[in-house]
Amino acid sequence: MKFPKFLAASALFFAVVQILSLIGLLNGYWMIIINKSLIYVILAVSLNLINGITGQFSLGHMGFAAIGAYTSGAVTAIIFKLSPLTLTGNAGFALALIAGGLVAGIMGFIIGFPSLRLKGDYLAIMTLGFGEIIRTILNNIDFVGGPRGLSVPMFSSFPIITLFAVLTIVIIRNLIESSHGRAMLSVRENELAADLAGVDTTRYKVMGFVIGAFFAGIAGGLLGHLIQFMTPSQFGFLPSAMVLILVYAGGMGSLTGSIIAAFVLTFLTEVLRLGIDSIRDATGFPIGTEWTMVIYALLLILIMLYKPDGLMGMREAKILKLVTPGTPAKAMEVAK
Repeated sequence: MKFPKFLAASALFFAVVQILSLIGLLNGYWMIIINKSLIYVILAVSLNLINGITGQFSLGHMGFAAIGAYTSGAVTAIIFKLSPLTLTGNAGFALALIAGGLVAGIMGFIIGFPSLRLKGDYLAIMTLGFGEIIRTILNNIDFVGGPRGLSVPMFSSFPIITLFAVLTIVIIRNLIESSHGRAMLSVRENELAADLAGVDTTRYKVMGFVIGAFFAGIAGGLLGHLIQFMTPSQFGFLPSAMVLILVYAGGMGSLTGSIIAAFVLTFLTEVLRLGIDSIRDATGFPIGTEWTMVIYALLLILIMLYKPDGLMGMREAKILKLVTPGTPAKAMEVAK
């Protein structure tokens, strides 16, 4: 499906940021924040495929990001030792990212196939446990640094991160608009009715889980090679909760909402951190950055109370328009 407006908007965004960076209006600090925003776009959009489109409830999305981060870190280290020139053209790094995504996707299948027979709270507990298991395993593997973490070279750059963010949005958007996407939507609307209509609900739930895990693995690799350091604590429950907040704040099932929320909340995190640091320096009051999560928790409560559909609900911007069936019956009819 063609969407020249979205590609034009992406190219314009890339050009503006590059120009502002070249003339010095955006320094290295703000470029890192923009890059982190784009990485969170990948995480939020991929989790939205699982939670918003397929109708599941995953709490361990950053576990897949951890798998992708550590896998890509190991692959880049191996490739760099074999031939440092290989990474000059970013080909080796792209290979490492894809390897990280594939390993995360495979793990998503291994975990998802048995666990996605569960529903609701039971599935949420299962995925939460998976994320904590991954973090605990990484904490106890000396080869990847254990709790000390793993240092990796900085290969993530604004052009590479932008490219993968755009590809993630394009691929997931086209998936949603395909017959497979209609089947996922029918599972979300009414799983029992979809099953009775002949939709293989388990297959499509696993498909959504695996694809979401693949892109989470790529995002993890990009994040690790952006900040040049990986620790298991970066991929624990609180980071997973942060991504979940992005999805709910933007709107369950809205890719546009996920994109907007990723940028707004990433910049808000930095603003809150700077504000908290300023208050601590000015007053001497021992306030820490953990208050950021308290503010986010209150924000999530307010969203659930006053705007449960999120910022965008199921709506999409015109440059990223989705054809969403109006009723479960239509969804199952198209899926068939």
